[in-house]
Amino acid sequence: MNRQQLTEQLKSTPEFDICIIGGGATGLGIAVDAASRGYKTALFEQLDFAKGTSSRSTKLVHGGVRYLQQGNIKLVMEALKERGLLLKNAPALVSNQKFIVPNYKWWEKPYYGIGLKIYDWMAGSLGIGPSELLSKEETLALAPTLDPEDLTGAVLYHDGQFDDARLAISLAKTAVSLDAVVLNYFPVTALLKKQNNVCGVQVKNSLTGKEYSVSSKVVINATGVFTDRILSMDNPAHEALISPSQGIHLVVDKEFLPGDTAIMIPKTDDGRVLFAVPWHDKIVLGTTDTPVDTVEEEPRPLPDEIDFILTHIGRYLTKDPQRSDVKSMFAGLRPLVKGKSKITATLSRDHLITISESDLITVTGGKWTTYRKMAEDAVNLVAEKLQSQITCVTHELKLKPLKPVPAEISQLEETQIKELIRYCAEQEMCQTVEDFLSRRTRQLLLDTRKAIALAPLVAGTLAELLQKEDVWVQAQINNFKELAKNYLPDTQ
Repeated sequence: MNRQQLTEQLKSTPEFDICIIGGGATGLGIAVDAASRGYKTALFEQLDFAKGTSSRSTKLVHGGVRYLQQGNIKLVMEALKERGLLLKNAPALVSNQKFIVPNYKWWEKPYYGIGLKIYDWMAGSLGIGPSELLSKEETLALAPTLDPEDLTGAVLYHDGQFDDARLAISLAKTAVSLDAVVLNYFPVTALLKKQNNVCGVQVKNSLTGKEYSVSSKVVINATGVFTDRILSMDNPAHEALISPSQGIHLVVDKEFLPGDTAIMIPKTDDGRVLFAVPWHDKIVLGTTDTPVDTVEEEPRPLPDEIDFILTHIGRYLTKDPQRSDVKSMFAGLRPLVKGKSKITATLSRDHLITISESDLITVTGGKWTTYRKMAEDAVNLVAEKLQSQITCVTHELKLKPLKPVPAEISQLEETQIKELIRYCAEQEMCQTVEDFLSRRTRQLLLDTRKAIALAPLVAGTLAELLQKEDVWVQAQINNFKELAKNYLPDTQ
């Protein structure tokens, strides 16, 4: 993935078949599907790949036990199928994760046991392991820090786990290997129209200031929580499509849940499930579901959300995590499709594809697990519009493997870190300190204070590679430190 070469490819292509706005899970998935069918494909991301919601997930590839409880059988079956395909097509990036549902009331073991057997059955041949009933002793052997008082046992089941930002880079590399043009830091500034129909986009390379007019037969809006911004470019009077909801996660040390088994608490005070998941030698706790009115590029966890997670997980562990134990916290916004419900936890996680009067296609909703199916549905619609008979091949398409990049790098030698920065800048289009410390590695999400300490080294090394001046280095350090404040709770 060479940014300069891809920019030259952009300039030398008179017209694309498909132009995608948005470089998160949905947009990158569409780029892979479209390019694998042979369409001339371009994708533009305003910031970095997976900068928004797509790097702030619970890190699970799952069918959605909660959707099973809600009776959304279609969504669960689709997600379980996609989970199985992702495990096959990206085995280095997705793995089998054991979960236990602890039982503290007499009825919980039969109730959740039967529910999770149905979950197994729905996965069919793409299942990744059978659920089991565990005794109290077996449960504590897997999760020794669970509160033993009144514990009667647990139900064990299997789901998938992944690194969301790394999968996004794998998708970008896969699309590029299939001859797509995929560019970060290329915001779309306007939609091009001919006789009121969208026929391309105006884009700007925000790192150089250069602007380009890009012709395309079809334009797809895959911008997640920013969907309505693009719809407003198309029609300022459009009806809002997105009802954003914020979910946060707290990251703590493994001492709170040693071992390799995750915990799923099936019901909290607000009706959501709560997870405690081992990830890169830390524990990720989450999540919340808080309706928000404004869409920000850098959402911040709210004090009430932090308290909610700490209070709820504290009910199940022998040692209760405190604010001072939080190594990092991060917030993401879900692009929920608007509905009449005031509670965002009940709004649809199903994806929605719409076509405006100008022929702009919009894909929104959904979740990481179903990104491939969302892409297939979107490109099938494009195939109809282009009167093409090329069918989807991504069921069997192996994603491009990545060079292993450690998630946490604070223990590495300086020379090793510099070598990683060089690789990420040359091969993965890493352009900023934040790109490297948040999404190429996951240092910011795993231990924010250590990430802040590494910022000067990263800025200096990137400056050499990208031929930047000292003023750029200082600005990068200052920007990163300011951003990192959002990842640490106020412990006063």
